[in-house]
Amino acid sequence: MIRSRVRTAGALALATVATLLLPACGAGSRTPQATAAQVPCEFPAPPQPVSVNVLAYNSSAVDPFTNTMVKSCTKNGLTVNHEPIDFAGQVQKTTATLAGPTGTYDILENYGFVVPTQAADGKIRPLDDLVAKYGAQYGLDQISPAMRKVMTYDGKLYALPMQAQMYVMAYRKDVFDQLGLKPPTTFAELRDVAGKIQAAGQIKYPIALPLLASSDIITAYDSALGSLGVDFVDAQTKQPNFDEPQAAQAFEELRSLLPFMDPQVATFDQPAVQQQMYNGSAAISIMFSGRMSDLTQAKNNRFAQQTAFAAPPSVAGGEALYNTLSVDGWSIPANTKADPELLFNLIAASVGPESSKAAVPAAYPAREGSVTADSSPYAAAALESIGKAPAAEPYPWTSRISNEIRPVVADVILGKTPIAEGQAKMQQLANGVLAQYP
Repeated sequence: MIRSRVRTAGALALATVATLLLPACGAGSRTPQATAAQVPCEFPAPPQPVSVNVLAYNSSAVDPFTNTMVKSCTKNGLTVNHEPIDFAGQVQKTTATLAGPTGTYDILENYGFVVPTQAADGKIRPLDDLVAKYGAQYGLDQISPAMRKVMTYDGKLYALPMQAQMYVMAYRKDVFDQLGLKPPTTFAELRDVAGKIQAAGQIKYPIALPLLASSDIITAYDSALGSLGVDFVDAQTKQPNFDEPQAAQAFEELRSLLPFMDPQVATFDQPAVQQQMYNGSAAISIMFSGRMSDLTQAKNNRFAQQTAFAAPPSVAGGEALYNTLSVDGWSIPANTKADPELLFNLIAASVGPESSKAAVPAAYPAREGSVTADSSPYAAAALESIGKAPAAEPYPWTSRISNEIRPVVADVILGKTPIAEGQAKMQQLANGVLAQYP
């Protein structure tokens, strides 16, 4: 079962706030066009030349889908434009293009975490009518129903799933073998393993987690809380759960890892964690699966041959892992002036069998059967991880609560604020957000 929680929540929640936008230009992405598949992209030629601007950040997991759209659908008087951009830039431009009556972008890469907020605010278009009309043509019945559910709000589909990313643990097998260690399955085992590596004098700070205080740290807290079986908000009572014992336990468990991590960990995003694995300054990391492909490549990682993979541990031995699952997909902004049927043909073509195959192993495509246990060195770990992610919170207030409490979470994890004080503040902030949803 596929379930989705927070993905870099602090950044994604910015998609509800206005910011400056620069227009899209150019075509393709930084990743070589060799990642693009040639797929059927059929649509009536527009009566006059049309340009469609696509907003999607560049990564080895996303580029095959974007590049396929650009390559296959630029024809018959249509030009598909995609400008190279990083994740932070994509978030900022999503905010701006959805803010006004007319946007600059016609197709948006989107995330299950923010779909409910955007849908509730009328910022993106439901796609059910277009799926019904074009589903058979593009084989959309092969798109994971579970991922479609993550992109659904109030019974309507608002993003066509493209791929999912879940946490995977990468570790130095040579270090583990030398010390007789096994991949940890709980945080207690993770501390034990890290302590033994530290005591051996090989690596001073063996654990590397993305805990960037401006974004990733809220994802970490949400993953820990979810592994303990608790959501941000009780769905039945609509009351925040930050006053529950598990909310304090999640903080305690994350704090317990700090002695095994670089003191500057609050400045580390996922690329910085990758770098720690590349240069051998860490022996264990937990990141999104889309970051794993880079770890297997000798041109990036001098320890590529010594890197192994496993599902992330649970916090306290429960079924749900320290994990978060993000489903990526394509949305059509409500304020685009382009023909929605034309745009849907583009996004449906981009998630076809050919592009899905081209995206493996960097991505976990939404098209069922694309990933098998032998698809990559980390495929088995991803398959185990994806089925053990904490449950979703598909509500419009989730992203807003995450954005409000993120600074408090950072201060508590870093020891600047006592846990109980932080819990009380988070409860207050969450109640303030929920008051907007009577």
